[in-house]
Amino acid sequence: MTPLISINLRTFAAADPGPGGWQPVLDLAKAADAAGVDKVVVSDHVVFGDRLEAYGQPELGGMAGGRQPTGPDGHWLEPTTVLTALGAITSNLRLGNNILLAALRRPVILAKSLATLDVLTGGRVDLGVGVGWQAEEYEAAGLDFAERGHQLDHTLAVCQALWGACPADFSDDQLEFSRIYMQPQPVQPGGVPIWVSGTVNPRAMRRLARFGAGWIPWGDYMGGDMASHIDQMREAVAGFDRDPTGLGVVGTLPIVRTDDGVDLAATMDAVPALVEAGVTDFRAHLPIPSDAAEAHDYLAEVVTAFRPAAGR
Repeated sequence: MTPLISINLRTFAAADPGPGGWQPVLDLAKAADAAGVDKVVVSDHVVFGDRLEAYGQPELGGMAGGRQPTGPDGHWLEPTTVLTALGAITSNLRLGNNILLAALRRPVILAKSLATLDVLTGGRVDLGVGVGWQAEEYEAAGLDFAERGHQLDHTLAVCQALWGACPADFSDDQLEFSRIYMQPQPVQPGGVPIWVSGTVNPRAMRRLARFGAGWIPWGDYMGGDMASHIDQMREAVAGFDRDPTGLGVVGTLPIVRTDDGVDLAATMDAVPALVEAGVTDFRAHLPIPSDAAEAHDYLAEVVTAFRPAAGR
């Protein structure tokens, strides 16, 4: 699997950015596409309650020490809509979620939306999923927060059934249908690739083994000894009768900062070992200039440094 370099787009704001305030998101995506960046990803929240401290509670699905980047009245764009807009103005970027709370969406509508986006972008869509940490988001959707993992598995199973055959048959404890036609199918063979977020715990690893094309580490697994983390993931996935060979892995590009910015050469020195360990998608959290032309030039320099380091 060819190692990719990707960036997170900030599709949320602490306050209403006003008319034209979201244009920089589109401009940055166009600059990244022209500069040779491989992928952009966007985040997801549909609604908020007041108890944002839950983000810092791993037992609820959050991250120890983590802090939600906006208040409950922050402005968050809907991810699939954003990716559709980005797909219309770019040519090469892969378009992904980090992550989509897929269980909040009706499975058949999600399957249709993502299949449509995949067709219109020529097969450039990745679906990153996780269970989330906020009970209020599930309550507002009429769903049981305690059953969110089961609901996510159901959602992914329906999507893969509809993407994998036409007509499609499906049956589980929530839904049954037979000879259902959904066209067009995604361009990518087997449907839109699913990237599963989570720690190395039985529920997340079972989900990864069943549905996943790749793993998005969460919590303590996002950094530190990635080789060890990947080995643990592979062992866990193999325990669910899935060959982990070929699974993609998201990793953070280890930025080396200086008083003047970023030392690109030193940053890229860590890339070969991470590629050897199994990282295939390097998320680059970089100080990208706000001006579109400057952003293009900066990202082109980053891409030029990354590709030989990643063996491309």
